[in-house]
Amino acid sequence: MAEFALIERYFSNLSRPGQDVLLGVGDDCALLQPPTGHQLAMTMDTLIAGRHFFPDVDPVALGHKSLAVNLSDLAAMGAKPAWALLSLSMPEIDDDWLQGFVQGFQDLAGRFGVKLVGGDTCQGDLSITLQLSGFVDAQRAMLRSNAKPGDQIFVTGALGDAALALQLLQEGKDPGELRADLEKPWPRVDEGRALAELGVRSCIDLSDGLVADLGHICKQSRCGARVEVERLPLSAGVSDYLRESGDLTPAIAGGDDYELCFTLPPLLREGLDELPFTCTCIGEMVAGEGVELLKADGSRLPPPKAWEHFAS
Repeated sequence: MAEFALIERYFSNLSRPGQDVLLGVGDDCALLQPPTGHQLAMTMDTLIAGRHFFPDVDPVALGHKSLAVNLSDLAAMGAKPAWALLSLSMPEIDDDWLQGFVQGFQDLAGRFGVKLVGGDTCQGDLSITLQLSGFVDAQRAMLRSNAKPGDQIFVTGALGDAALALQLLQEGKDPGELRADLEKPWPRVDEGRALAELGVRSCIDLSDGLVADLGHICKQSRCGARVEVERLPLSAGVSDYLRESGDLTPAIAGGDDYELCFTLPPLLREGLDELPFTCTCIGEMVAGEGVELLKADGSRLPPPKAWEHFAS
């Protein structure tokens, strides 16, 4: 099957003209129209077989995750998702694999109104690069640089499930229900937009682990963070692992959570109770720099080494 036939068969149905998509898949460029009064939020991620996912992962899950990790970035900005560009490299055309991948992608795209408006396909090692755009109210973007000392620190959901699942798989063990958190994370798009409406001005998605990502807020906002580790929200699986091993690494440094970590002035705290999802206060922003981890007895927990591409 030639490249253009492949695109026509599997991806043309993911692009439909509309008020914002003047021209989608099928030409040299897409023609798009952002709504008046909004800024354009753009993000991009690459997933590589053997580094970001197991080569034999379910293609439905991979189609889902390739979009979910980008949606999570838009969620952290408080943006409404809109358009995607997909670059797909694969060793050969596999109809069953492509049908699964497109299904996983399409199901999540439909949930959040994402339209595929172009991209590229080529032969090579399996890798997926997705560029995603969205709209954000010009006055409500949540930036890493907007945190202030005295802000409370919150996270959505639970931490560490995906990292623990990966660890168990690498050890040859069955992660059970935790596997879904690793392979099919749910992006907190609705939560991000609700937080922006509430007045949250500083937020980040947890892709590289709590300490590393909260550290980005600290650096950009030129202040520090004090986290009480006993307050971290943990699932039953991570809690059991912590009791057995005493190892908190999956929850503070594991990555792939794709939850939101945000800071909030105390005056806005009551507004969180009116939102239809749960957030957990885990600490506060302080004068200084970096992330400080405190145990229940007030002693400090040594910061873990965070994941970083190209680190020696």
